[in-house]
Amino acid sequence: MSSLMISVAGVRGIVGDSLDPAIVARFAAAFARTLPGDGPVVLGRDARTTGPLMRLAACAGLNAAGRDVVDIGLATTPTTQMAVEHLRAAGGVILTASHNPAPWNALKFLSAAGEFLGPAQGREVRERFETNRDLWVAWDRVGAVREESGALEWHLERVLGLPHLDVAAIRARRLHVVVDGCASVGGVALPALLERLGARVTLLDCTPNGAFTRELEPLPHALGELGRVVREVKADLGIAADPDADRAAFVDASGTPLGEEYTVAIGTRVALETQTGPVVTNLSTSRMLDTVCERAGVPLYRTPVGEAHVVEAMHARQAVAGGEGNGGMILPAAHHGRDGLVAMALVAQAMRDGATLRELADTLPRYTMIKDKLARPDEPWEQAATRLRQTFGDWQLDAADGLRFARGEAWVHVRPSGTEPVVRVIAESSDEAGTRAVVEQARQALAAPVGR
Repeated sequence: MSSLMISVAGVRGIVGDSLDPAIVARFAAAFARTLPGDGPVVLGRDARTTGPLMRLAACAGLNAAGRDVVDIGLATTPTTQMAVEHLRAAGGVILTASHNPAPWNALKFLSAAGEFLGPAQGREVRERFETNRDLWVAWDRVGAVREESGALEWHLERVLGLPHLDVAAIRARRLHVVVDGCASVGGVALPALLERLGARVTLLDCTPNGAFTRELEPLPHALGELGRVVREVKADLGIAADPDADRAAFVDASGTPLGEEYTVAIGTRVALETQTGPVVTNLSTSRMLDTVCERAGVPLYRTPVGEAHVVEAMHARQAVAGGEGNGGMILPAAHHGRDGLVAMALVAQAMRDGATLRELADTLPRYTMIKDKLARPDEPWEQAATRLRQTFGDWQLDAADGLRFARGEAWVHVRPSGTEPVVRVIAESSDEAGTRAVVEQARQALAAPVGR
């Protein structure tokens, strides 16, 4: 049996292997028993084919732990987060493995604020799960399930009401957008938003049936079909979501992917036009965001990778914008969570006066970023970390999350993933040759001791 991946990103596993109905029910119960008060728990899910099974198991665990469930059905992660706030629920559970392949699914836990649990709360849930401590209530205290169909409408109203948007101007622009919904919930939510913004929408893989046809992360190499359709229908741009639509990436009118790092850079620039203040991102996000913040005269703070870490720092810094370079835009005026709909709305705002998406991208500095991942070494992480420190001995080190080395405009971030059994190697510099050289140095350090 493969191991569960348990981190601030939730509890992930392969359904029928490391993640079975009994584990789902127990984790849901463990989460429910950590919540204060007696309010309900909101439950949403993406369109994975294992979603209905996961829903039954999660509802059973939550009910058996004494919690009522408000089931909002197929819903994006940000929709579920906002539903927790709207209903003043005790918490929420999202059933999605985000970018992991189809065999995977996961539980993501939300606090009463509609935000992912921090490390301390996550540890409490895990400890209850592992000890089986105080999970179940007596027969006469079990909870019930009711369905709620209005969650997407609450989400749309929140986005359309943002002070950052000139909705009339966006509607007058009459954008033509191709939406790649990744055969999941973004294929419903994004077209609904765009239609209210006056856009003409062409649909690509927008039936939420979990029949995935591309790699689930909206990375440039996975967006060839989206680019082809954009060219074919002569659209202004295309947007691609991941299965739970908390991340978004864009292609321009020529069908060329911008790269998911541009999402938070462009979105933050638009946000800072209306409201100035600190910005927060993670250690793996492009230095394009540094430029955006320098031009606006605001500070940029970096955190370990993971939405929970970024959001915690955004609260502490009273940040007005932020997110993660994987396509995850966070705008506190909407809510403290990554949101593909917010990203789309901010890009539409940037284009309202006639600018093309390529023109917007070209105002940002050009860097070459490579995102690589390797099988996790069959050794303690600290042994590989020691070799990395030796290899990059004269670089500036940040050890807050794995190891991030920086020198001049170049940097490389090497860290064990919290969502997959891999080590991620992300590097960036001013040119492709330089970035590839840095990645190769990191790969060699991970593979064998220096000098062998």
